[in-house]
Amino acid sequence: METRVEGKPTRLASGFSDNLSDTCKMGTPNGRGMHKYDDEIPFDSEINYHQSESSLVEKLTAHLGWVFALSLLGIMPMAERLGYATEQLAFYSGDTVGGLLTATFGNATELIISIYALKSGMTRVVQLSLLGSILSNMLLVLGCAFLCGGIVNHKKEQVFNKATASVNSGLLLMAVMGILFPAVLHYTHTEVHVGKSELFLSRFSSCVMLVAYAAYLFFQLKSQRSLYVSVNEEEGQSGNDSNDDESPDISKWESIIWLSVMTAWISILSEYLVGAIEGASTAWDIPIAFISVILLPLVGNAAEHASAIMFAMKDKLDISLGVAIGSSTQISMFVIPFCVVIGWIMGNSMDLNFQLFETAALFLTVIVVAFMLQEGTANYFKGLMLILCYLIVAASFYVHIDSSE
Repeated sequence: METRVEGKPTRLASGFSDNLSDTCKMGTPNGRGMHKYDDEIPFDSEINYHQSESSLVEKLTAHLGWVFALSLLGIMPMAERLGYATEQLAFYSGDTVGGLLTATFGNATELIISIYALKSGMTRVVQLSLLGSILSNMLLVLGCAFLCGGIVNHKKEQVFNKATASVNSGLLLMAVMGILFPAVLHYTHTEVHVGKSELFLSRFSSCVMLVAYAAYLFFQLKSQRSLYVSVNEEEGQSGNDSNDDESPDISKWESIIWLSVMTAWISILSEYLVGAIEGASTAWDIPIAFISVILLPLVGNAAEHASAIMFAMKDKLDISLGVAIGSSTQISMFVIPFCVVIGWIMGNSMDLNFQLFETAALFLTVIVVAFMLQEGTANYFKGLMLILCYLIVAASFYVHIDSSE
């Protein structure tokens, strides 16, 4: 078997070739639920298995398509384990804080990948992957939660706190405004100083958005905590809730330790992942925009996806919304502005101009989801519509040629 490394043909032994082929065909471990597991948590075997795959293929074949694929497969179980540890930690807090914790640590994967991409100068990948995370959470994750929750609880109408959903919708619209104006300024050619005005506006808007998100956290966790009492908690206080007899599988400190371990391992694999994006795009003939907006968020949102579905099936929609919509709010109002500031510190011209096509996709998604949430009820048909909307968005990015390409 002959392979090419750095332009030089190299001959590999046939036995090694077969083993390498078998290695490349390996998939992820069998999927498991997010809550009830065995007493012991099999973290280490999954981590070592997938990390060794990525590093082995990179060193011995230089085939960036396989490096990217195996890095994706390696991050997926770790993102799921990250979600599990977060869920266990959420048992020691209320629904609101639990949803916030799940969204925060679920977004750790996206933030780590974004920082590595910024370090590599891949500003466009950062923009597209974060945009994809928002679209995935709002359409796919929330849609699957509504669909599965509606099917399991089909005998009754599922409800959630409409006031909190309204606050999150307002924040998402504010994020759209912050992303929209730099794009409009760029494409209408109305900048006072070409290039500089757009970057200045992006950095100013990012600082404003960070202040707004900090105020939102204070509003949610301190000043208006009563507004964020979930429907299930209200029913429990009135004596109508009798079936919530779950208990955590691991202790509070064990959860914190595993959260730290998972975050560290994800950061290691993220470096392989980011370095192989362009090579994978060339090897597979897939647009970088599709990889960044669709494939990367599917991996990064694995924890949110499983958590949101599980809680919806247990008729805890307020936690599901805290995970899906709360995660989208956090990415749009914290992670994206934070990346702009980090890029500013690094000397990288990261801005909020996501281009017209991407900004239009975000704007329409926020409008559709806000319309779905305005009644404070959920059913499987709403979930199906959100999933179908996501398929349209995914197909659009598959045929879309990004300006950076």
